[in-house]
Amino acid sequence: MSAPTAPATGRPGFGSSASGFPGQRAGHLPRTPDPSRHGPQRRLRAAFGLLGPRRERHLVDAGALAQLSLPVGDDGMVLGIDPDNQPAVLGLCRPTRLDVVLVGGTWLAQVIALRAAAIGARVAVETARPQLWSPMAQAAGGGQQCVTVHPVGRIAPQGPSPASPVLIIRDLGIRPPRSRLTTQPWQSVLTLLPYLGPTAPRLLSTADVVGIQRISPQESDIVGRVMRLGRDDVTSLPSLSDSVALWCTQKHRQYVMTQPTDAETGLLGAPRRMD
Repeated sequence: MSAPTAPATGRPGFGSSASGFPGQRAGHLPRTPDPSRHGPQRRLRAAFGLLGPRRERHLVDAGALAQLSLPVGDDGMVLGIDPDNQPAVLGLCRPTRLDVVLVGGTWLAQVIALRAAAIGARVAVETARPQLWSPMAQAAGGGQQCVTVHPVGRIAPQGPSPASPVLIIRDLGIRPPRSRLTTQPWQSVLTLLPYLGPTAPRLLSTADVVGIQRISPQESDIVGRVMRLGRDDVTSLPSLSDSVALWCTQKHRQYVMTQPTDAETGLLGAPRRMD
């Protein structure tokens, strides 16, 4: 009477024959070769291949840990440089709402649109002046439709997500109508005002961040009251150069000089306040 056949011991997904290695019995891994029998060979670890290089460990005393640092700047889009010649960053793509008001010209708004697209955001422009935005939108993205231009009131929901954040730019004059789209996670809204109008105080007071290019002394007084600016800031706003803007909240303020790249200059021209 013949002996019973042993059942296969292979694991699912690796076949059901003996061990998967030629010449090996079921349930056994290859043995480490014996250098005395087969000459000099690199030592093998069962089922893990060759040993990697061996180096001394690097140890740091606990008292020296505080001296280790990794310089990391803010996360976001580079607006320009601050008075200390350090990058000034605006966090447009983030999981919390961001409502921005820019009192300035189309040039700075278009630089922001190009740089937002460069960091991976989709830009949707709602404007009554498509002739100012269409050439830039066609040139942005190297043929990819990352900047789109929409008529007033005709912009559809953009479907923002962490993998595809959205910046909506509203260029609708000094009395922008209420938008069908609101700020939401991964979708920021920038409202462009060429100068202050009747609704400006409300827009400024509810914005998370306000950017201000050169304005008149009368407008500067209004901005100063709403944004709680100091007298020096109020006095300086009417004399800002074309490439400088004051970016502020109710508590913080920062002057930023936007320096265009060669590509931005070729597409948009030199910095300018007026369109």
